[in-house]
Amino acid sequence: MKFESDYIEKLAKIIADNGLTEISLEDGEQAITIRKDLPEVNMVSAPAAQPVVSAPQAPVASAPQAAATKEPEVRGKAITSPMVGTFYAASSPDAAPFVEVGSTIAAGDVVCIIEAMKLMNEIKSEHSGKVVQICVKNGDPIEFGQVLMYVE
Repeated sequence: MKFESDYIEKLAKIIADNGLTEISLEDGEQAITIRKDLPEVNMVSAPAAQPVVSAPQAPVASAPQAAATKEPEVRGKAITSPMVGTFYAASSPDAAPFVEVGSTIAAGDVVCIIEAMKLMNEIKSEHSGKVVQICVKNGDPIEFGQVLMYVE
């Protein structure tokens, strides 16, 4: 089997669609590895995530959600997603959410779960304070660096 450009493009699409960083395949004497460079983890911080809220991404959301977002609520420190996946507010469908608007949290507290590639990843807060806004809904797909919630 010869690794053709169409085949390589399909592999690259699989990496992008599933949040993978690397894929390797071997077929007899041939082997191919495709890697996706990721930004450093240090880039996931409150100041870096702030522009995401004011970027054109917010108007793309549904009209009711955009109308519900008010400037006073978008204050504080952002908790952002360290990965692509699905946001879950609780550990199971019948469990209480980890946090709600008004909850007081400490640095290191679990605030949500992000499912990526069938793995459940607990997301811990880097900040202490009161949750003033939750920007995503249970079951929403999320992107790397997307603001999940704000803490004051």
